[in-house]
Amino acid sequence: MAVPVSQMWTVAVYVLGQKIRRRRRYPLVLMLEPLFRCNLACAGCGKIQYPAHILRKHLSVDECLRAVDECPAPMVSIPGGEPLLYPHIGELVKELVKHRKYIYLCTNAILLKEKLDQGVFKPSKYLTFSVHMDGQQEHHDFAVCREGVYESAAEAIRTAVEMGFRVTTNTTLFDGADPNSVRAFFDEMMQLGVEGMTVSPGYAYEKAPDQQSFLKHKQTNELFEMILSNRPKRWKFNQSPLFLEFLMGKRDYECTPWGNPTYNLFGWQKPCYLLQEGYADTFDELLNDTEWENYGRASGNPKCQQCMVHCGYEPTAVDHTFSSFGGLWATIKAMVFNTYANPSAEKNLAEEANKPHGPLARLVELGFDDDLKETAGAA
Repeated sequence: MAVPVSQMWTVAVYVLGQKIRRRRRYPLVLMLEPLFRCNLACAGCGKIQYPAHILRKHLSVDECLRAVDECPAPMVSIPGGEPLLYPHIGELVKELVKHRKYIYLCTNAILLKEKLDQGVFKPSKYLTFSVHMDGQQEHHDFAVCREGVYESAAEAIRTAVEMGFRVTTNTTLFDGADPNSVRAFFDEMMQLGVEGMTVSPGYAYEKAPDQQSFLKHKQTNELFEMILSNRPKRWKFNQSPLFLEFLMGKRDYECTPWGNPTYNLFGWQKPCYLLQEGYADTFDELLNDTEWENYGRASGNPKCQQCMVHCGYEPTAVDHTFSSFGGLWATIKAMVFNTYANPSAEKNLAEEANKPHGPLARLVELGFDDDLKETAGAA
């Protein structure tokens, strides 16, 4: 596990406190979105499809801090949009550090090196830059619909690590992902010196331009079993090992959407970061008045059937860790015996090496395979 002891201790004490108070529903990470504006237009994103007058708006620092005061979560994730476009990002981070919140600033890193050169941020155990990296260079640049972004982000990561900042990566995988390339990508990120990595399947946002590339439940298990089985010890993940087992199909969890509540321009988003079905004025209203039984796979809600995203299921895995001795022991075993030897997954991985993936696979699906063969023959 690539999580500092102080952070692990803070989270453990907090969760155990909720258990002692017999609170079934409690927040683990506050998803604080100060703006929706972004400097990329990724095909799988559902957060930038707002009209221009909404994209020009942002929360004030006071509004952000009021949300932090309402929600007792020990960690604050700042997604977006692109939070480095938020004009008060430096001030907001300073205030959150004063509140002793563990901050994950989620960024595509296009502006990160510039902000570091300007001295906007100072290294702190409370601040982590969570850099959006969706795979090796070709795959990442294709996913974000712009060339050169991978190299820009990699350079920013190197700079941040050299300056003493905590840096992790967050990776979203879609249908057609090459498991061999993803494994090579993990090696690249470890070589860059990141503290750890997070990984999750993408969610099928209704407004995302690309609706063909989202993984189904079974596909997710098959993909992550190949990626995460037979893994080298050098890989470090900044997330619950039980959640990774869930992605591999080794565990069956239900979603806990209240675990990562979202606050943005419109208020407290119901029911979660991924679905937008109304807003609450206060965190208490969100927690107590939302009809939670209408969400999650067990509810039968069609919007939830294929979802395995970390913001819904990682809180479930963390809760499982502290719910019983069995959960704690399972977590310890997953941390110690974390290579997951699996001959079948190794065989499937080898077979995947002979298949087209990503942009190439999409061209084959569209019927351009003959053209590809001619091009290859000419080369």
